[in-house]
Amino acid sequence: MKAIIKYGLLVLTTGTLWMTGCRKFLDESDPSNYTEENYFTKPEHARSSVNAIYASLREPMSGDFGGGPWTMTEFATGQAATDLGQAVNSYFIKDLHNTADNAYGDNIWKNYYKGISNANLSIAKIPNITMDAAEAKSLLGEAHFLRAWYYFYLVQLFGNIPLITEPVDLKSEQLRPKQATPEDVYKLIVDDLVTAEASGLPFAEASGKVTLGAVKSLLSKVYLTMAGYPLQKGTAYFDLAAKKAAEVLDSKQYKLFDTYGDLHNPAKKNVEENIFMIQYKTQIIPGSWQSLIIPYNKNISAYSAETGGIYATADFVKSYDPADLRAKEGQFFFTEFTNQDNRNLKVDLGGFFLYKLFDVTAQTTTANSDLNWSLIRYADILLVYAEASNEVNGPAAKAYDAVNLVRARAKLPVLENLSKEQLREAIWRERWYELCFENVTWYDMVRLRKAFNLSTKGFDNYVGHKFSYGPVLTERELLFPIPSTELRNNPNLIPTKGY
Repeated sequence: MKAIIKYGLLVLTTGTLWMTGCRKFLDESDPSNYTEENYFTKPEHARSSVNAIYASLREPMSGDFGGGPWTMTEFATGQAATDLGQAVNSYFIKDLHNTADNAYGDNIWKNYYKGISNANLSIAKIPNITMDAAEAKSLLGEAHFLRAWYYFYLVQLFGNIPLITEPVDLKSEQLRPKQATPEDVYKLIVDDLVTAEASGLPFAEASGKVTLGAVKSLLSKVYLTMAGYPLQKGTAYFDLAAKKAAEVLDSKQYKLFDTYGDLHNPAKKNVEENIFMIQYKTQIIPGSWQSLIIPYNKNISAYSAETGGIYATADFVKSYDPADLRAKEGQFFFTEFTNQDNRNLKVDLGGFFLYKLFDVTAQTTTANSDLNWSLIRYADILLVYAEASNEVNGPAAKAYDAVNLVRARAKLPVLENLSKEQLREAIWRERWYELCFENVTWYDMVRLRKAFNLSTKGFDNYVGHKFSYGPVLTERELLFPIPSTELRNNPNLIPTKGY
């Protein structure tokens, strides 16, 4: 039980489990069974219940011969390729033939709502536990942040979604909820983050738990998104985004790594550039995406499964400035590696694979990854600040400073003497190049209604943009479809337009 609590795998029920079976069985009491009524009684129960909320971040990160849910938004950019023939969900998205039956969307929907359910339970029950008030407030801050996180990504992915804020059982009116408007969902997200901001969390720490820096960073990203589509709140929200990102920058608690190698260095978990991460631990809960990011059966890896599940298109990598360090071999991408049976022998991989996500030790020896997955890193917040500040104040010195920090590490010249419009697109390009394959780019495309043209290096309108390998984006690709399993189970849900 201790290991379960420590690593956040406790799954709490909402009471429905205890309502099945025969009455005699239900009337019997087993003190070893936890229910809502007898569980939330001690301070350690509060901590373990919040740990359970984090667990849902992990579930979509798996990947093997069936593909991986986390790749869903990468294939939707038109900048990802795959050699994994049996992962049909990848091809449906990549080739713009997606349907509501796609298992990736179903996985994310179910797990993120499970996270929301556990957050609602913690938020409802922790105030009733006799415990240190400051600790309870801090734990509630984590719960509010995590609920905001799940809702922020669900509303961007699926649009009109159910908004559930209380624990649900078989008698609840929200057992089969109706959809809320994005405006209402964003209101809850902001309210949750403002609550978390005032909860006494440390600004930064290496434990992997939610910090004040993570809260302010996410709030800056939320405001930036609200300034764009679909809400189009404009200048006032660009200003809010810039101010909140500035609080992160001005705190001096974070910095860019000196090298890109540190982006996939397990020794750099939760420090410096890594503001908020999904936590993994080798031999306990190992990182689960390594077999998906290596080439198909090239015998380079200690993993038995070499899937070729996702890599960058050649057109995307070749669109980088030739001087850009990020596009050099062994930085963000790699095209060759050593043979597993003979490390003196180089193997041509036949594509641009994702070195920025590559656990070298796991791939070469242990087949058991100790690498965390970064959800928010400092480079992102620098670019959030640069973009939002430019929208409000034009190309001022601090906006240039922020974007040029990112460019300096890439060995690119500073940006200067640009118009507001020129700096806007320059910052967008930095986001595309710096944050690729980190589940960021598609969300940028949707909030901007823009897509990066790999040939012109400019930005096309999202609707009508042609991927370099042929398919053309339409309005329906602005959202992913609400999963068909949810539509069947809840007659109050309206299918996503176009699906």
